[in-house]
Amino acid sequence: MPKCQVFKLDDEDLMEVVPDGLYMKYYIGENISVAVMKFVQEKGANIPAKPHSHGEEVSLQVRGSCSVWEDDPVTGKGEQYPFNTGEALIVPAGMMHTGTNSFDEDGLCLRLNVVTPPREEYSRGEKKPFYPLKDNGAGEQR
Repeated sequence: MPKCQVFKLDDEDLMEVVPDGLYMKYYIGENISVAVMKFVQEKGANIPAKPHSHGEEVSLQVRGSCSVWEDDPVTGKGEQYPFNTGEALIVPAGMMHTGTNSFDEDGLCLRLNVVTPPREEYSRGEKKPFYPLKDNGAGEQR
């Protein structure tokens, strides 16, 4: 029988994806995946994101701000959707998108992402960090 999963947004359980730049953790439910993404300005400001798509996503900006770009197949970048601390964005299922981060006065950008159906990249077994990076097709870093 499924059990409730309780977690903190920003704690020592975050997995390192990019040294001194990106830390994350994720949880998988029956019909959703939840990910906490923490970007640190020192190295996180230059992390090259790769356009990607998945199920419908709700993204809540907890610290800092973000701009999600709709990926236009002709120009490579389409409409920009900026959102700030305390704001949320809904990304439609299947929309190709990428993002850029802006950091708060402490050099942090922290976001909570909920996707349905669960993101396929997130494993139900051993949790491995995943972020769609341009230089690595799989996105996985260790």
